[in-house]
Amino acid sequence: MAERIEDYALLGDLQTAALVGRMGSIDWLSFPRFDSAACFAALLGTPENGRWLLAPIDGGPCVARRYRRDTLVLESEWETPTGRVRVIDFMPPRETKPDIVRIVEGLDGEVRMRGEIVIRFDYGSVIPWVRRVDGDRIAIAGPDALMVRTPVDLHGENLTTVAEFSVREGDRVPFTLTWFPSNEPPPEPVDPEQALAETERFWLGWMDHCRYEGEWRDAVHTSLIVLKALTYGPTGGIVAAPTTSLPERIGGVRNWDYRYCWVRDATFTLYALLNAGFDAEARAWRDWLLRAVAGEASKLQIMYGVGGERRLPEYEIGWLAGYAGSTPVRVGNAASEQLQLDVYGEVLDALHQAREHGLGPNDSAWSVQRQLVEYLEAAWHEPDEGIWEVRGPRRHFTHSKVLAWVAFDRAIHAVESSGLDGPLDRWRQARQALHDEVCRESFNVELNSFVQSYGSRALDASSLLIPLVGFLPCDDPRVVGTVDRIQSDLMRGGFVDRYAAERSLDVDGLPSGEGVFLPCSFWLVDCLERLGRRDEACELFRRLLDLRNDVGLLSEEYDPAEKRLLGNFPQAFTHVGLVNSAYNLSATRGPAAQRPRAQDG
Repeated sequence: MAERIEDYALLGDLQTAALVGRMGSIDWLSFPRFDSAACFAALLGTPENGRWLLAPIDGGPCVARRYRRDTLVLESEWETPTGRVRVIDFMPPRETKPDIVRIVEGLDGEVRMRGEIVIRFDYGSVIPWVRRVDGDRIAIAGPDALMVRTPVDLHGENLTTVAEFSVREGDRVPFTLTWFPSNEPPPEPVDPEQALAETERFWLGWMDHCRYEGEWRDAVHTSLIVLKALTYGPTGGIVAAPTTSLPERIGGVRNWDYRYCWVRDATFTLYALLNAGFDAEARAWRDWLLRAVAGEASKLQIMYGVGGERRLPEYEIGWLAGYAGSTPVRVGNAASEQLQLDVYGEVLDALHQAREHGLGPNDSAWSVQRQLVEYLEAAWHEPDEGIWEVRGPRRHFTHSKVLAWVAFDRAIHAVESSGLDGPLDRWRQARQALHDEVCRESFNVELNSFVQSYGSRALDASSLLIPLVGFLPCDDPRVVGTVDRIQSDLMRGGFVDRYAAERSLDVDGLPSGEGVFLPCSFWLVDCLERLGRRDEACELFRRLLDLRNDVGLLSEEYDPAEKRLLGNFPQAFTHVGLVNSAYNLSATRGPAAQRPRAQDG
């Protein structure tokens, strides 16, 4: 069985990513893109579904590991009865052919090592043809080919490429794994030591641009590195996570594919990048967003592929047993076909922030925005599936209406402040109508709180965004009441649930049972800080930091009872929340630390 989710560390090259566990096994890897079929899929099955183990022959987890400071170069150390050894893992940032490099370094004494490379293309279902070429191994099946290069002798055992060797103090034994199209000749060899130096130099050079040096420097820097690693370099799109089907409840069915780019993440991601000083990445994300959403306004999707692909058909992989028996394993995401009105607000807000913070003009940006707002003038009255991508009936979700208000508000601001052309009176009327309707239909006087949807009594953590997007000021009594009610009724183990678990079947059509949703807890941090309850905000923020694994990574959810991370890992939106909350709690804030205040009462 795969290790605990928090036992994994991330490797990445700005086009794809891998997860390596404390046992020294790379259990997840998609080549050549984030959304490509995995060639190592043991994370969702067994070692027979593909993995790359490199560890002392005696086995056992590493005793210590870390990323080299401000890089994505991982160092894992083992102690054995005969000596100590370190494995250095990294993926060099690249243009075309992806590589994973692993260097075994002897630290003390002598250690016997074993390597096992089980290559299974197409999510563990295809056994390749493996042959020796000039001492190297090439595995080919269909369009995919992998080449293994190392000075160590390799041999085959039960459809596995095996290496057994010893390292002594001062030894450095390299392995490289390179993907290439099977119809092309193998790429030139990588110099492992040179690649290590260049990879370290790349990350250190990138982090030199970071403006954050506050109290939570290490946590913020690690989270920013995660965001960069989850960026698809050729387009600027940022995937929600590098994995699919890691469960929101062990043994449950809430297993989704997150290897795509969510429009909903756009504004908060821009905040994180702009605050930290990464204008180039923010601009690339803005430009990806514009390309992806261009076209008919009524066809705006909640997510796209890393290149802006629209068709993300969802299907199940029956031959994988699922992480810890959590099935089904899914590829693709049917939620891409849902109607979610909030994404119109996210697009307008993201482009508003880009304009406000000087990312530079884009000739097509306003034309796209006008089309979206004009479509929304008629569409905002409709029910939708909402922020949580429910697979139950459509509703008039409060968050969707609030973000529709944001779309009109930001469009009005663009006309008023930037001299852009638009029907101001009409948009002002729509903004006011939305504001009045939400305050009338979504605020429950008895609960003294905004609720999940019109006429409902159910709470929803997305209501915490009401002050953060400027719909109402944070000191409005209705906002204060909502924050207090969520703290009293929607928290578990000190963290925030998305909504009441017992209502999940009614809300989203799926059985109950999931972890607390970590981004929601970061939203509560931000609300508490704005309310002047700084001590509470800092206390919750530190509890959230304590959930990070030993190398600083977080997933989407957390199980307070079992004290383990859940969901796809690492998750970009969670790390975005960490960065933004750290800035909001810092004495010196970045230029984009706060969203606009409300203009309407």
